[in-house]
Amino acid sequence: MVRKRGVTQTLPVRVATGIAGLDEVLHGGYIEGRTYLLSGPPGGGKTTLGWHFLCAGAAAGEAVLFITFGEPEADLVKNAGYLGFDSAGVRFCDLSPSSDLFENVRSYDIFSPSEVELEPTTARIIEAVEQTKPRRVFVDSMTALRYLSKDAQEFRRQTLAFLRYIKERGACVLMTSESSAELPDDDLRFLSDGVIELAPSERARSLTVAKFRGSDYRAGAHTLRLSGHGAAVFPRLLPEAHHEPYTSGTLSWGIAELDTLTHGGIERGTVTLITGPSGVGKTTLAAQFMKEAATRGERSVIYTFDERAETLTERCEGVNIPVTEMIARGTLSVVPVEALRFSPDEFANMVRRDVEQHHTRIVMIDSISGYRLSVSEHDLNERLHALCRYLQNVGVTVLLINELPNISDIGITHIGITYLADNVVLLRYVERRTSSGAEIGRALGVLKKRLSDFEKELRYFEMTPHGVSIGQPLAHLGGMLGETHDLNNRVAV
Repeated sequence: MVRKRGVTQTLPVRVATGIAGLDEVLHGGYIEGRTYLLSGPPGGGKTTLGWHFLCAGAAAGEAVLFITFGEPEADLVKNAGYLGFDSAGVRFCDLSPSSDLFENVRSYDIFSPSEVELEPTTARIIEAVEQTKPRRVFVDSMTALRYLSKDAQEFRRQTLAFLRYIKERGACVLMTSESSAELPDDDLRFLSDGVIELAPSERARSLTVAKFRGSDYRAGAHTLRLSGHGAAVFPRLLPEAHHEPYTSGTLSWGIAELDTLTHGGIERGTVTLITGPSGVGKTTLAAQFMKEAATRGERSVIYTFDERAETLTERCEGVNIPVTEMIARGTLSVVPVEALRFSPDEFANMVRRDVEQHHTRIVMIDSISGYRLSVSEHDLNERLHALCRYLQNVGVTVLLINELPNISDIGITHIGITYLADNVVLLRYVERRTSSGAEIGRALGVLKKRLSDFEKELRYFEMTPHGVSIGQPLAHLGGMLGETHDLNNRVAV
């Protein structure tokens, strides 16, 4: 009970859904003594969510009842076992058609289905409810019950009476409906206290709460993943729901020249965009920052979309970044991510779980191009914004690796995310002249630093067996590839 502005507010009693992610979406679960509809096409996961609901109640010692109009009890139990559900504590009211129905089909030449079947069906439901006295009831599916009614008006009247009968006995009811354009379930939606829509998508199923009386909930589509272990829901990330106090400060790169360029380093809890063409050293430079963090005992994570963990490790070890040792000490984790396998909700939950369970302080996403594959084109900025803002709210420093498609690109990024970045570090190839002729070198500069000033010069940098080396400023530089420079930074004639 909560008292607010002189008014006593009674909080609803929650009923766990059996799925942690769905409980989070519903702000704690279903509400006791109410009716909820799972709506969606066949194969959307409705029955699986029903099993989670019933088994969670049975595990808590509650009486639970499964009313089935379609699939027989024996098949339901067998399929539940394949998914790891323990059906021992679940009581059934099996109203699925038997083989006798086919033999007696002649009765329908005279009477309608409602006249032949509805009365015994009602009697069996009443008997099951009175014997079980359930706290949870799962009905699969109401579409079958619709076919037993003479018309839509009778179905609504009978359904309302049915739901009231069960609710008056204190049960929370979860029911399913096979919704389609040809046979919508608007009447069931109207009668229900809550509606959860399940829908297939190109790579993963989605779950959306369309209605939820008496409580707030997390809006939007959330990823629903079905596997051999049942269902998992991955809530869409809401940055404003997460805040954690942290001590601000400037974090060193571990390279004196780069700290000079950035006036001491980059601030904790900021987003740094490291951008440049392929192979210029973006990931290695970010790993150097993590190497310095490891000396302070801070944990970092690299989510690599673009290369195998072994390749990244070998490359970093070659420039004196001891990734293997850092992993062994627990100050670094390298996580390969297959973008086509994970939805953005699943990836965001993966990052959040690591941050909250292991107190990770630095997160690198390598790269934005790889992450982009897991989201639709129009959704990239929204999803990346939510993830970065969440990490900032809990004091995590973010490194975003952005690959420019062409070696001579002068821009920062082609996807309009520079507003997210507190800092922008630019890496480029430059052409320079040596005693033996022209060669390609690398240049580094800082283009943006939101919380402090920075040096505006460009410097050569190299990756050597001893580590990342930053050289002296480039003098008289008028173009990245338009002019040639010798080792003394003189403009070539």
